[in-house]
Amino acid sequence: MSAGERVDGPHQGQQLVTGGTDLADAEAALVLTHGRGATARGMIQLADEVHQEGVAALAPQAARRTWYPNSFLEPVERNEPGRSSGLQAISDAIDEANDAGIPTERVMLIGFSQGACLASEYLARNPRRYGGLAALSGGLIGEELDDEYPGDLEGTPVFLGCSDVDPHIPEERVHETAAVFESMDADVTKRLYEGMGHGINEDEMAVVSEMVADLSDDR
Repeated sequence: MSAGERVDGPHQGQQLVTGGTDLADAEAALVLTHGRGATARGMIQLADEVHQEGVAALAPQAARRTWYPNSFLEPVERNEPGRSSGLQAISDAIDEANDAGIPTERVMLIGFSQGACLASEYLARNPRRYGGLAALSGGLIGEELDDEYPGDLEGTPVFLGCSDVDPHIPEERVHETAAVFESMDADVTKRLYEGMGHGINEDEMAVVSEMVADLSDDR
């Protein structure tokens, strides 16, 4: 999905689940993307754990609970139209926040697993200043990453957290993803956790909480 080109795919028309501060009263927003087989409501529960007053939570739901069918390491075309439709779902959620008067630089993306891959991909393909990205157990999508991702993230804080032995996310792709975001002028923090399974740990939640607090404090 490129800017200005609307996608109408399997995830359009799905519910956008909300939580946190009511959007009309919020000064910042989280857009949360769930993992394969999971739900938007589950991501709202995660948002509740890191909630700050004045921050709305918006979680798009994937059709059949899956953003795209194959591994994120497959050639991109093998995950269409799900990938592009998922990127459109993130874009639509950001638009909801913008329409409520919340600027994109106060919108933070949080994703887990397949949702972390999708959120990472959105940031790389739509570069500008965001409130942040927390990609938990994920990385940029594709068999090979592009040689160059043009655009400037203008110091957007990015957190990449993953196990060093994740069965779905190779450690090398986490390093590659960090390098891409650094080349795009993001403020990248990368943490690999020894022997952790495919999940979210307390240290990651503490980092995300801090990022959300910064989002609501930075007025």
